[in-house]
Amino acid sequence: MTQPDREPQVASKSAYSTGRRLRACEWALISFFVYIAAISPGFHLRSQLRSVPFLIAAGVLVLILALAYAEDHPRLRRGISYARDWIPLILVLTAYREMDWFTPKYSDHHLEKLWIHWDRVLLHDSGLQLLIERAGPWLPNLLELSYLLVYAVGPFSVAILYILHRRAAMGKVLFVYVVGTVAAYGLFPYFPSSPPRAVFPGLDLPAANTLLRRLNLFLVGDYGIHSSVFPSAHVSSAFSAAWAMLMYLPDRRRVGWGMLIYAVLVSIATVYGRYHYAVDALAGLGVSLAAAALGAWLFRRA
Repeated sequence: MTQPDREPQVASKSAYSTGRRLRACEWALISFFVYIAAISPGFHLRSQLRSVPFLIAAGVLVLILALAYAEDHPRLRRGISYARDWIPLILVLTAYREMDWFTPKYSDHHLEKLWIHWDRVLLHDSGLQLLIERAGPWLPNLLELSYLLVYAVGPFSVAILYILHRRAAMGKVLFVYVVGTVAAYGLFPYFPSSPPRAVFPGLDLPAANTLLRRLNLFLVGDYGIHSSVFPSAHVSSAFSAAWAMLMYLPDRRRVGWGMLIYAVLVSIATVYGRYHYAVDALAGLGVSLAAAALGAWLFRRA
């Protein structure tokens, strides 16, 4: 039986403290920001924003390269190495905010009018909404809580690797999580859409307007983006973290299975709470599977 990877000693460079070598998730982030800069001229961004995607791509490249080179300095190595665990999560948030610039000025909601029919089959014809609400407010609240906690999936994934002394798996876990999240963002410009609660106000809403639901609505209303809901990045990021834990913490299956159960709750919450359409959740699952497959192929080759 192989021993689990332990945290590398600071005195020597480990397979993870690579110095000038970029980590896989850093390559993924550079690729994403360059891709957004490349496609931005094809969309009607406001005039004052047209050069910003290029500046952000350049800034991300400089930041990541500077960190990689700074890690070669003996006195900075430990701090920079740990900083590189967390900075990708900040850049994922930057990527999310950047997507708001692709919000169209006008939409005829032709996609949403198609997608809503499938939602109603799922929620009403199959009885999903009634089943969720039959036992009282506890399950709706659990779903709203699951949706709320998606914002902590990235930090949780990094923290759990520290707690389990499995930091050597950080590069692989972060790669799958980052790719599964930003790949969903990268599709937003091509599927301009609004959530069902906005396009079809008052229809198919949960029976109870709980405190957690009001908090979620406040966050997605005031701090969310409005360019697209397809695919669901909530779903893709939650499932990507789950696949990464199952793949790269094989001796800690409970963590991976727990994350997978949580991701299923998130996917149900997105549709039940009318934050997304069912097709968004399904597409988010597909994106996560593609990210996991890419990670398996890449690290097997490496």
